[in-house]
Amino acid sequence: MPTVSHWINGQDVPTDAGTRLGDIMNPATGRVAGQVALASRATVESAIASAAEAFPAWRDTSLSRRTAILFNFRELLNARKQELAEIITAEHGKVVSDALGEVARGQEVVEFACGIAHQLKGGHTQNASTKIDVHSLRQPVGVSAIISPFNFPAMVPMWFFPVAIATGNAVVLKPSEKDPSAANWIAELWKEAGLPDGVFNVVHGDKEAVDTILDSPEVASVSFVGSTPIAKYVYENGTATGKRVQALGGAKNHMMVLPDADLDLAADAAVNAGYGAAGERCMAISVVVAVESIADELVGKIAERTRTLRIGDGTTEPDMGPLVTEAHRDKVAGYIDAGEESGATLVLDGREHEHSEGFFLNPTLFDHVTPEMSIYTEEIFGPVLAVVRVPGYDEGIELINANPYGNGTAIFTNDGGAARRYENEIEVGMIGINVPIPVPVGYYSFGGWKNSLFGDTHAYGEEGVHFFTRGKVVTSRWLDPSHGGLNLGFPTND
Repeated sequence: MPTVSHWINGQDVPTDAGTRLGDIMNPATGRVAGQVALASRATVESAIASAAEAFPAWRDTSLSRRTAILFNFRELLNARKQELAEIITAEHGKVVSDALGEVARGQEVVEFACGIAHQLKGGHTQNASTKIDVHSLRQPVGVSAIISPFNFPAMVPMWFFPVAIATGNAVVLKPSEKDPSAANWIAELWKEAGLPDGVFNVVHGDKEAVDTILDSPEVASVSFVGSTPIAKYVYENGTATGKRVQALGGAKNHMMVLPDADLDLAADAAVNAGYGAAGERCMAISVVVAVESIADELVGKIAERTRTLRIGDGTTEPDMGPLVTEAHRDKVAGYIDAGEESGATLVLDGREHEHSEGFFLNPTLFDHVTPEMSIYTEEIFGPVLAVVRVPGYDEGIELINANPYGNGTAIFTNDGGAARRYENEIEVGMIGINVPIPVPVGYYSFGGWKNSLFGDTHAYGEEGVHFFTRGKVVTSRWLDPSHGGLNLGFPTND
């Protein structure tokens, strides 16, 4: 049985007899497909030490050399993206085409990082005072740790490490132990692209690995994506030891549908955004806020479309694959039980399916959901869509703004005035207007408000550059310059 080990200082770390191991499951079959090494404190400290040793030389590597390696990585990833997508599907369960989309969205951040030289340009003022000049610069923070979740084993790490590496930092990535192989595959690709050993390291593990990262005085920054309780834990413990922390937490994303909306478009969007990747997306729509006058028609259209979805092994390209683990599948099924018991109308019951093996749960649709029900208050992270009915726009805004999460939201309408009001009045970090999953492109930044983000810096884009760098301002005065010898060669930027 294959074992996924750690990647430290440019190579796999052999496992020994004392290594703790975890099972890697194939969600489509429900069977163990491999094992993953779970790092001890000493192993994580070894990875951090490797990054700390590699950092000074990488920090001082020219921008032209850094960007050349980033371009190499981009080209290699484009050429081999199918391979990575199939690895993701085998361990996570999502459909291969969905995994390819994940890789493509991560690649956007790589491409943004390829232009990092422009982002690192400082300012310069000549003669701020007599013969005194002032200039600014941004420098890398040092060892940057990334703790990423199971639902996007490639894309979420790629929100962070391209920018961290491009700006001159060294990285320690701790991916989810549920689907670890993508991280090692990426590490090997970095080596092939020419990245020096130690600049990108991977450690697999559980709470022991996370706590070692949070405790380490050599780790300068931590980027985290996961549930809100763990995001809060990472933020509080990381900042307590002086680290810069961006901790992205959970979500309860609402999609409001006004009476003037194209209901066919809205129904398509609700199904796509609610059930894609089996609902295991932090930007999935889990609540449809329907104005009462069109609610019956909208629910009917959503149900009609949902019944056509094909559920199966992601390698066979169905519409939706299994959930990631048996425990998670059972947890989501428990929410369906609770929704039914609390009095919500169960339009489609995902517990009714024909799969005899694997961690499958069919799409579930609830109507007449109220804000006190657990299927509304808690992040389910599965293929469960709840419809809450409201009298009108104002009541919808009040409902959404009262929610403790503020990750993403959408409005479906053909009224430009209503849409403009919505983007101004809604208290959420990412907004879609007739777009159900408004994940920003790579040159903007990703992040929510309220209990969806701990720390004040969003992921990637300009905010990502600022997170992985620190500013300096230099004031200087010089005597008349001396000049050197002759050199008629064409100047290079090495």
